[in-house]
Amino acid sequence: MSRPQLAEARRVRAVELFEEGASNAAIARAVGVCAESVRRWRRLWEQGGVSALRRRSATGRPPKLDDAQVETVRSALARGAQAHGFEADLWTLERVGAVVEQVTGVSLSRASVWRLLTGRLGWSLQRPERRAVERDDSEIARWIAHEWPRIKKGP
Repeated sequence: MSRPQLAEARRVRAVELFEEGASNAAIARAVGVCAESVRRWRRLWEQGGVSALRRRSATGRPPKLDDAQVETVRSALARGAQAHGFEADLWTLERVGAVVEQVTGVSLSRASVWRLLTGRLGWSLQRPERRAVERDDSEIARWIAHEWPRIKKGP
């Protein structure tokens, strides 16, 4: 159950207890909130009934991309960066922003691209390993086992 759903469930339980005639202190203990919250809920309930204590939809500016556009972006990003003409198969905020604009026609700021990736798409920050292509792990192990002790020992 999400946090808003849990809060609404507490308020609905409080209404049931209001209707049973329970005291504010008893209701506060029963639902796990402070007495001031119960007093506020009781005033709202007396003025507007149960609907006054129901959860309201989120306010604020609506997102620039609707759910269908987000899924279009998801499938475009799943094809990889090279499929969109980038040299390396590595995503940056600028590259993702360019793909979003290309497939949806919506221009997003870097911050909005970050929120899209981490929030709505569920991606996380990944950093590539900095490792030489020519790296030879067996030669490194040999050097650490044989050469390093000799060098450390000194002349």
